[in-house]
Amino acid sequence: MMDVKLGLKENWQQFTLLVLVNMMVGGMVGLERTVVPLIGTEEFHIGSDIVIFSFIIAFGVVKAFTNLFSGILADKYSRKKVLIMGWLVGLPVPFLLGWGPSWNWILFANVLLGVSQGLAWSMTVNMKIDLVGPKRRGFAMGLNEAAGYGAVGLTALLTGYLASRYGLRPQPFYIGIAYTLVGLLLSVFVIRDTRKHAVLEAGNVIKTASGEIAHKPNLLWVFKETSFKNKNLFSISQAGLINNLNDGMSWGVFPLLFISMGVGLEGVGWIKAIYPVVWGVGQIITGPLADKIGRKPLIVWGMFVQVFGHIVIGLEFFDPLTSGIIGSVLLGLGTAMVYPALLAAVSDSAHPSWRASALGVYRFWRDIGYAVGALMAGIVGSIFGLMWAVHIAGLITLISGIIVWIRMTETKSNN
Repeated sequence: MMDVKLGLKENWQQFTLLVLVNMMVGGMVGLERTVVPLIGTEEFHIGSDIVIFSFIIAFGVVKAFTNLFSGILADKYSRKKVLIMGWLVGLPVPFLLGWGPSWNWILFANVLLGVSQGLAWSMTVNMKIDLVGPKRRGFAMGLNEAAGYGAVGLTALLTGYLASRYGLRPQPFYIGIAYTLVGLLLSVFVIRDTRKHAVLEAGNVIKTASGEIAHKPNLLWVFKETSFKNKNLFSISQAGLINNLNDGMSWGVFPLLFISMGVGLEGVGWIKAIYPVVWGVGQIITGPLADKIGRKPLIVWGMFVQVFGHIVIGLEFFDPLTSGIIGSVLLGLGTAMVYPALLAAVSDSAHPSWRASALGVYRFWRDIGYAVGALMAGIVGSIFGLMWAVHIAGLITLISGIIVWIRMTETKSNN
């Protein structure tokens, strides 16, 4: 224990390696952003929006439940072992996406991807929080999510380019094979476990900003506390769900919507890339900002900025490509404001003794948003048209921001 220290400066080498690993994790999601909905319509000739969006629903539901149990697995087997498990589960994914002979194989790939992401991304978050301690938590989460979602965006752009040049399959998925191998090798040979850092911090924290004290609750207690009993954690969890509802909606809807409006495949690649790139890079600024001005202002205004993104796209202020790009910039900016602040706020509110499980529950609600967003988009798109899915998502996001504004109290001020 004597050689274990908290802080970014004290642990910069492991922190940097974890950022690199998270880039590989994020890149695996980026593989699907531009190409997979188009594989459904053009290669498998699927006409139903709900069936096409089913791969996002499968991914979101499986990832959400995996998040829920990842904290328990981390406490039982160590963070490093769970990270390696995530990569092992993800190994077949690029092969299934690139060469799967039917849509069911694409769905199976997304089940594996959901498990892989739930384990691997959860552990990169937990391990960075463990390393840096409470003082620069927002900054650490900003870097983590910037690396992950920056990789999502750049991979979406790259797959769009490869698809426009070589076809929808299998060339865009070659890079996924590289991601899984690099991520697995780094996790096995150079990443060290961080549980001792969490134990050290837990010994220093008597009570959190939300009044939580050290104890070892079961998952049901943590689920109730994080989902609805603690006002701050409830506000945070619902905002996370709605934020990823937007992402799930845009993941399925944008490629089909903008292709139908006359935008080319490369243009769709740009629209799909800009959202996560702005989201990712923006967190390098918004993460430290959450440490400086607090979590709540960024969460509230981040949700409202996303509403403006929906308005620009939904009301077609400009030509389709321009509307898509400006709307994606606003969606990415709003998400960049929200994402690290939400993670930091959960970490502020939960005691370190049960923080990993609380983060798992929060990430459960957040990632179930993928499935809710895709399901909403499929139903609304089938009945009223895809543009109405954008309108509905904007209205729900506005309500979510108002809920945070009214019910949440700042978690940073009492640190």
